[in-house]
Amino acid sequence: MTNFYDEKEVREVYYPEVERLLKEVTGAVKVVIFDHVVRCAPKARQGAHGVREPARIVHNDYSFKSAPRRVRDHVPAEAEELLKHRFAEINVWRAIRGPIQESPLALCDARSIAPQDVVTSDLVYPDRVGEVYRFTYNPAHCWYYFPHLEPSEVVLLKCYDSQDDGRARFTAHTAFEDPTSPPEAAPRESIEVRALVFFAPESKDAEPGTATASGTTARAAT
Repeated sequence: MTNFYDEKEVREVYYPEVERLLKEVTGAVKVVIFDHVVRCAPKARQGAHGVREPARIVHNDYSFKSAPRRVRDHVPAEAEELLKHRFAEINVWRAIRGPIQESPLALCDARSIAPQDVVTSDLVYPDRVGEVYRFTYNPAHCWYYFPHLEPSEVVLLKCYDSQDDGRARFTAHTAFEDPTSPPEAAPRESIEVRALVFFAPESKDAEPGTATASGTTARAAT
């Protein structure tokens, strides 16, 4: 990759790399990448096409209702069969330039989230209505982040898991102001690729781990 702001290059070069990484790390038999987001606050404020600012609200990209809908949206011909088995939605989050010091990504330990903390929220678009989770404040929440992430590292952010056996099924996350960041820290530049990850029936207990592929180190945040 030479330019993460070039949508065509990202789709043609980076998507296949991410697909290979996800299959290697998770053991998935099928990966469907359906979009990506590039984030940089100054470029977004200048109106750069397709660029957004870091999201500074605690959220999860899908709900238990909207995640299966994504399967039907993106693989309609196979959806009903695929939905019979375990699948997940994983965001592959990576620095475009590093180290990330400004507006890093924070992740909440799912074990510290109480059911009453989760709030279903609609995202209204011109052509559809999406559904995500947002979260109320709870002092029991336990937060983590990977400081100074470099482009050679990625975070696998599990935003949905169909397996209901006590494991974490989503990840509350947000950008935040790191008080240890130097005042001259460069604005965060990052990319997140969103993928549907499907498992064979006999592999439904596979969990993301740590692996190296395509020049990156994967850090599971699931």
